[in-house]
Amino acid sequence: MTASRLMTAAEDDRKVAAIDEIHLERMTLGDRRLEREVLELFLRQTTILLDRIVNALPPLAAAAAHTLKGSARGIGAWRVARAAELLEQAAGENGGEDASRHDSGHDLAGAIDELKTASLEASAAIGTRLTMLLADFSRGR
Repeated sequence: MTASRLMTAAEDDRKVAAIDEIHLERMTLGDRRLEREVLELFLRQTTILLDRIVNALPPLAAAAAHTLKGSARGIGAWRVARAAELLEQAAGENGGEDASRHDSGHDLAGAIDELKTASLEASAAIGTRLTMLLADFSRGR
């Protein structure tokens, strides 16, 4: 994966909302309490997996990115899913190489940065959504 391909994909993904609320509603069957639980779990999982990815060798980073990709798709965090997919690919390309010499290590670092950025954006959107859900619950909706 070249840096230019990574940047083009990242720019395309920025045009999409951080969380696809229609997809999320479908996945949680319209149950707002379930939605809250799923979003809270995603936030915790993202924190754990990002920490693993940053500190892992490429094959383990690819595995963690794969897990995050699936979770992100489940809630409609398309930009996070795409960034995780790109990281998974970049880490997979580096997985067979000697750790001391990565020709595409720059792409891996860029993919990690993009995943962090996408995750922060999704986390902010989720925070806003959770605040709204909690306000609705307190009003008895």
